[in-house]
Parts: sequence; C-alpha cells; structure tokens
Amino acid sequence: MQVLPPKELSVYIKHYLFLENKGNTAQQLRFFSDGNTGIVFSQKSKLIAGLNNSETRNYLPGSFFYGQPNGFKNIYSDNEILIVIVVFQPNGINQLLGVSGSEFRDAIITIDGIFGSAGLELEEKLAEQVTIKGRLQLLNHFFRRIEAKKPQTNQLITNASLDFILKNKGKFSLSQLVAYTGYTERHIERKFTEGIGLNPKKFAAIIKLQHFLSLLKNKTGNISLTSISYEAGFSDQSHLIREFKKHTGITPREYLHNTGKLTNNFIETFPKNTM
Repeated sequence: MQVLPPKELSVYIKHYLFLENKGNTAQQLRFFSDGNTGIVFSQKSKLIAGLNNSETRNYLPGSFFYGQPNGFKNIYSDNEILIVIVVFQPNGINQLLGVSGSEFRDAIITIDGIFGSAGLELEEKLAEQVTIKGRLQLLNHFFRRIEAKKPQTNQLITNASLDFILKNKGKFSLSQLVAYTGYTERHIERKFTEGIGLNPKKFAAIIKLQHFLSLLKNKTGNISLTSISYEAGFSDQSHLIREFKKHTGITPREYLHNTGKLTNNFIETFPKNTM
C-alpha cells in the first residue's frame, strides 16, 4: 500500500510504503534503484543481507536508512514480513539533514546513525502500532519535528536540474541541461551529486529505466517490448536489455512475468525454497 505524505512534507518525502508478505518460507528478494533513498522498518522479522560460507545469516538492522544503491541487491527473508518504508524525494534527505547525498552512496546505516536516539524511539513506537493510520501519524509527527530543525540548504541548481531530468524522463544531453540551468556542467554535477548522491547522467539512466517500467506496467494488447523500448528512449531492444540487466540483474521479459512484485523495484526473484 502506498500513501502520500501531507503537503508540507511532500518536498522531502515522496511516499510511504506498507508491504506485507505472510509467507513463512525462505524468499530471495531483489531491490534496485528508483532514484530515491529511504528508511526501512522491518517490523515482524529482520531481513537478511546474505549468507556466509558457513550459512550463518547476516541480518540487517530492524530499521535502517539506505542511500543510492550501486546496481541491484539481493536480500532474503525466512519468515513473514511487515515492512514500512519511507521513500524520500531524490534530494529529500539532503534537504532535511544538510548532509551530502554522496556520503550515503550505496550505504546501509542504522536509524540511530542518521537520527540518533529519536530514530530508535520512532522504531519502538512504530512496532507498537497495529494500524496504518497509527503508523502514519507517528511518521508525520516525527518528520515535522525534523523539518522544523532542518538546516538551510541551497537547492536551486539541484531542483532545476531534477525538474528538467524528470520532465524529460531521463532523455536529454548534458548540453541541454547546461542551457536550461545556465550553469556549467562541472558546477551542475557537483551540486547535483551533493544533493542526490548520483551525477545527472547516472540518475537519468535510472529515471529512463523507471519510465520504461511504467510503460511496461501499462502495456496493453499486442504492443511489443521493442515499441516500448523506443518510446522510453532506448535505441533498440538490445540496448534496453543491456541497461535493464545492468540495473536489475534480469531481463525485461523475466521482470514482466515475475509475479512476486512487492513494488516496481522490490521483487521476489527465485522460488521460495532456494535458501
């Protein structure tokens, strides 16, 4: 279930996700970037980062912040899951904390490492709630308090570049971005990477792929993958497949026929008995 934040928090938070999977057998899940960072609260059982050589499970924290990931990541669950995810706007955490997004690149950080003891208190209170309404109230109250203390950051270049990339669905040249913003390529890249954690080119590749996924999701009739790939801005189907596999580890057809989608970028990738 996806829920929008109140208007005053929408500058920082894209949406909240409430995900539940009642299966109690082992699952392998795959996460790949949608251009945003977030916080995960795993409320019924901890997710597993992987297994070492002795098959000891390496558990992720019960709550953690994730930065912009490098490629896709496999995580595992061996029990029922109930997950609450705060999905930030691409530069939301930079606006709230004033910390460069590049410092969080490909990082998993415990919630107290980001928000201190207040983060741990939020984790405990969320665990006590049994309704989505109650969880939403806690989350909105928490981020209103953070927003009231946020540092002043200059988001002019980042926001202008971000709007341009999103409006063009990742299809643009750096010279067009320079012309649109009026700043040099080097200056844009520095400010954009500071705000979002990725340079404009890498972020655009993710947005382009997400646009393809939205077209794929709404695919009707006999529309081919080739037609959708052209519409999304890929030069041909081979180009699409290369980019898709680089970001997700699977082909577009494998993704299309996957029945274990928790969200667009969080899917079950193998049968539940593989772990």
